[in-house]
Amino acid sequence: MEASRSSTPEAPPQDLWSSILDSVSSTRSIPSKQVLLLGQPSSGKSALAAALLQKPVEAEDSKEELRSDFALGYDWADVRDEADEDTLARLSVYTVPSAATSYTALLPHFLPPRASVPHTVVMIALDWTKPWTFVEELETWLSWVEEWAKGDGSRDLEISREENRERLQFQIQHYTEPSSEPLPPTTNLSETILPLGPGTLTHNSAGVPIIVTCTKADLIDDTSELGPGASGMGGMVKGKGGEWEERTDGVMQVLRAICLKYGAALFYTTPLPTTLQVLRQYTLHMLFMPPAPSPGIQTGTDAPVALRNPFPFQHKPNALDRDRIIVPAGWDSWGKIAVLRDGFDAKLWGEAWENDIDAKEGEEPEDPSAQKLYRTLVPDNSIKPPPLPPLNMPTPEQVFLARHYDENAKKPDRDPRGAFRNPTEAAPATAGLVGPLGSSSFNLPNVERALTDMELDSAANVNQPAGEPTRKTSRAANRPTANLSIGGAAGPHGLARSTSSASNVASPSPTGGQTQHEVLQNFFQSLLSSKDRAGGATASSRTTTPASVKPTNGTSPPPPPPADESPEEPPAPES
Repeated sequence: MEASRSSTPEAPPQDLWSSILDSVSSTRSIPSKQVLLLGQPSSGKSALAAALLQKPVEAEDSKEELRSDFALGYDWADVRDEADEDTLARLSVYTVPSAATSYTALLPHFLPPRASVPHTVVMIALDWTKPWTFVEELETWLSWVEEWAKGDGSRDLEISREENRERLQFQIQHYTEPSSEPLPPTTNLSETILPLGPGTLTHNSAGVPIIVTCTKADLIDDTSELGPGASGMGGMVKGKGGEWEERTDGVMQVLRAICLKYGAALFYTTPLPTTLQVLRQYTLHMLFMPPAPSPGIQTGTDAPVALRNPFPFQHKPNALDRDRIIVPAGWDSWGKIAVLRDGFDAKLWGEAWENDIDAKEGEEPEDPSAQKLYRTLVPDNSIKPPPLPPLNMPTPEQVFLARHYDENAKKPDRDPRGAFRNPTEAAPATAGLVGPLGSSSFNLPNVERALTDMELDSAANVNQPAGEPTRKTSRAANRPTANLSIGGAAGPHGLARSTSSASNVASPSPTGGQTQHEVLQNFFQSLLSSKDRAGGATASSRTTTPASVKPTNGTSPPPPPPADESPEEPPAPES
């Protein structure tokens, strides 16, 4: 008995409670729905996300400095039924900053196609202040949606794609405009299936619900300037008249023709809460689409009852009011598009769109091209940045110096070191009033003449008899350097005046077989020796007080100073 009692428990009690809790949580789990919000910067994505989640929009003007764009924006909110009693699903909104590959490459990691395609609605935001970018942005985003929905091409994903496309096609084929009168109870939906019209759902092989939303529709006719350029269609035409209406209708026709090919809906929104609320209702309506019934079991008494959408869409289509356009999927057709404005060829635009999509990256699409046709309708009115100046490649410093070094090395006359290496071969420099003395200044006979004059004056002063008036020497003899400036050229203050005695004295060759350096050395030594002799004679002559007394040493008194110079102060008498 004890053995049998000890062996009865097969599992601990905690495992039993865990299984019960898991079963309850699985039965009451909340499904998840996603909205993938695509658009370029400043296209109104934040206002759309706030309206979908029913959250207040943050004031962007006051928080512009604190605002930061993430690589992938995310927010969520619970979706309740009409009575606000039960939570039907959890709605998540993913926001992409731009169409850059670095941003879009992150989405498959957060929204894997295998699990996300049946529960995702793609919303593409277009900015009405830049209408010339509509076709280009639609080509970019719709092509990306096709690539994202393909995924890895697994078998499970292909089955999910086929079921999702059948559900979207069933929704398009069974669309009926809402009316105040209820439908008869005997209506059989299987008998009212109509084939898809021309140009309807030719793309979007995965059946992803797509909503093209044109934001800022209140600025369509705005002629003011937002930032650097004009905004809306009003800035392209003068006044609000026939041309303005023709262009706005043409843009709407192009957008409707493109949306028809993908089974997408088209909405225009403004900052008014009514337009945003209508967009939210249609988004929930597409998220909770019931699956398409299986065609094999619709006959007989076993035909299943069609599932009811918990969020019916009760707003009628509107293609006339330009600030609140509502074109749900399944209502539009080529005939309704052509009625809006005569002259629109939907087939031509379909072929042009195919050419743009099939063109490879970097290649020009074949004609007709949707982008080229759209440029003729809406020219590009954006402000282009100024072109950059041509690139200037400066020469590296070492290359520049090496090139000029080689040029100077080949030309000795341009090398400043040549005069010091071999002065005799250097070319004579041009004499001038200002600047360094050239080698030609020392080749002139001025140095030898000045020497001769000084020696003659000294000898004359020594041999002059007593009582004879002192002979006034020329200023050139007292200042031998005055003749070295320019070799006889006239200068200020009489610096270049020559003496008569120096010009009449015949001098031998100035060099006498000596080099320039030897001549200079002899010249400066003679200056020093003559200065010593002249200084001694002057000191001895100044020792005698009266002028009539003959000096004891037999020397003549020094000559008086020139008239234009002040006399020097006599030295102190010797003791």
